[in-house]
Amino acid sequence: MSILFETLVFGPIKSRRLGKSLGINLMPEIGKICSFDCIYCECGWNPEKKNTSRLPKKEVFENVLEERLKELVGTENEPDSITFSGNGEPTLHPDFAEIIDITIKLRNLYIPNAKISVLTNGTMMHKKEVFEAISKVDNNIIKIDGGTYETIKAINKPNVDFDLDKYIETLQEFKGDIIIQTCFLRGEHNGVKIDNTSENEITLWIEHIKKTKPRKTMIYAIDRETPEKNLEKISQQELESIANRLRELNFEVECYGK
Repeated sequence: MSILFETLVFGPIKSRRLGKSLGINLMPEIGKICSFDCIYCECGWNPEKKNTSRLPKKEVFENVLEERLKELVGTENEPDSITFSGNGEPTLHPDFAEIIDITIKLRNLYIPNAKISVLTNGTMMHKKEVFEAISKVDNNIIKIDGGTYETIKAINKPNVDFDLDKYIETLQEFKGDIIIQTCFLRGEHNGVKIDNTSENEITLWIEHIKKTKPRKTMIYAIDRETPEKNLEKISQQELESIANRLRELNFEVECYGK
């Protein structure tokens, strides 16, 4: 069963990576809009027909977020992170940059110790305003789900132009102030075997990490139901083995397999 977030602001929920996370969903409440169609996405497959639902206006977002933060101040549910994720790719919202500025303003006013996190597939970061907005947040968590273009295409199924070399070059422009996230998995999709844990994939993936020099890398295994059913959850032991190869190069790595 896929998970769709039915409100603009949801939670806080307990996150493996971010603690108590107040979620932000800039996509429609009744559907998914994404520039990827990942085979492991908890929100399910992209709809076959274009989603024509309206995206939330920035003014509405500001009102809803402010009211929720007022409710949470000083309570046991005060969030550790205000997290942009939701039903698809948050940077597709046309007012994303302004929404980030609004979020920073309200965070500073009500819960200044909370981090602002954006989980993004990075496909819009070539746009100046998106790149600058992502650069402002505390945790800009950007996806690299493989070493080769072929494997990334098989896992993430981009529906926009995607050039891996240019993608890595853009990540380098952050000058290390990024967090890379990678979901490791094995399985099959449409009769094609998929494995981003092979020696070749890991070796090339490590090269991407060496080039982009992230301040942290988060690697994880499948944790929830996936739209593609023929996928294998990677063990904590195998994740740690991959992580240790980066640690030997003095990179900070967090593993989430349990």
